[in-house]
Amino acid sequence: MFDQFLFKKIDNAQLVVFRVFYGLLVSAECYGAIFTGWVRRTLVEPQFTFSFIGFEWLQPLPGHGMYIYFTLMGTLGLLIALGYKYRFSAFAFALLWTGVYLMQKTSYNNHYYLLMLLAYIMAFLPAHKDASLDAKLNPKIRSHSMFNWVRWVIILQLFIVYTYASIAKLYGDWLDFSIIEILMQSKKEFWLIGDFLQLKWVHKIVAFFGILFDLLIVPALLWKRTRKAAFVLAIFFHLFNSIVFQIGIFPYLSLAFIVFFFEPQTIRNLFLKTKNITLDSSVSIPKTKGLILSVLSIYFIIQLVLPIRHHFFQDDVLWTEEGHRMSWRMMLRTRTGNIQYRIVNTSNGVTTHIDLDDYLTSKQKSRVACYPDFAWQFAQHLKKEYAKNGEDIQVFVKNKVKVNNGIYAEFIDPETDLASVPWKHFAHNEWILPSPTE
Repeated sequence: MFDQFLFKKIDNAQLVVFRVFYGLLVSAECYGAIFTGWVRRTLVEPQFTFSFIGFEWLQPLPGHGMYIYFTLMGTLGLLIALGYKYRFSAFAFALLWTGVYLMQKTSYNNHYYLLMLLAYIMAFLPAHKDASLDAKLNPKIRSHSMFNWVRWVIILQLFIVYTYASIAKLYGDWLDFSIIEILMQSKKEFWLIGDFLQLKWVHKIVAFFGILFDLLIVPALLWKRTRKAAFVLAIFFHLFNSIVFQIGIFPYLSLAFIVFFFEPQTIRNLFLKTKNITLDSSVSIPKTKGLILSVLSIYFIIQLVLPIRHHFFQDDVLWTEEGHRMSWRMMLRTRTGNIQYRIVNTSNGVTTHIDLDDYLTSKQKSRVACYPDFAWQFAQHLKKEYAKNGEDIQVFVKNKVKVNNGIYAEFIDPETDLASVPWKHFAHNEWILPSPTE
């Protein structure tokens, strides 16, 4: 029964059309990153780049290298949309995007993580079997069908993202609308809608609609009776996010995913207009069935477990940030803080206070002041810089942090030498002091 569901052949129009949207959108993201100055600000100008811990070796290319890098990714996006050398183009983009994701986290965004996951998923899917240059150049690969599991991989990934995003909003600062108020304050100067976004009743609607939309959108799109209404709400929701929060291609990528929820024939009639095709709706169990099911099972177990890992850490993730990334905790908090670095030469005891302006951009300074891994990484960087001159140092900080409308409180133990302690990925770092609520 399960095999018949997963390995039944269905129309591949949804996947083929999504491939085109996906390729065009990632191309726009990459070219746009160059033209808006994101690449320059994030990867070219900083003296030091905060990569994911463990990937410090992955640094931006020198000179104009990162502009070439993003131009190449944008071009790969166009090749994906055209379906030319699809496997190579899709895998190459996935690898290059992973590089960008891991080499910098100053501008971390959950959407970048989703795009990385999607890039690998799309690279494995047969999205080039129709309406592609590959199929035109090699008609033997042309097909109008795909296995049913292909469609459900995308749907299940979306369900996980939206469901965890909804559950994460069920906490005090979201339910009392205070975080919404903070987020909207930064939009006060928006033309035409700035004052409107400051209204209390608007905050309430945004809060409750955000929870319900994330929780119900996938089931509503799957059910035929509610599909059209859900589609209209999705357009409003994602366009609102695009205009107000300016989060790149993600709202439009989210709308592109909706092709997987409408009937394949509807999608084919709208976008492909293919005539006189014969669809294969048989059940065909491939020899690689065991491998396919094993890979998918492992992947989705990881996707289900990773977002809840913070529950196994000491203290609140809103305070410690441990387990926050890669867990679909979107727009849940704002952090402000201040930090002072003091280094002590171990040979002569001389103390020096560090001027962060000598090392970091303004955005990097704000991250160092608020996030423990940034503070730790910068301490490691200082130790290496001084070691080049033959000096062995200890690094101490005085650091206070405020989350949302909370109070400023000491965040990092001022007696801990951050240059000598290891970073724990899957356990609490004891030098992070307890939250004020604790």
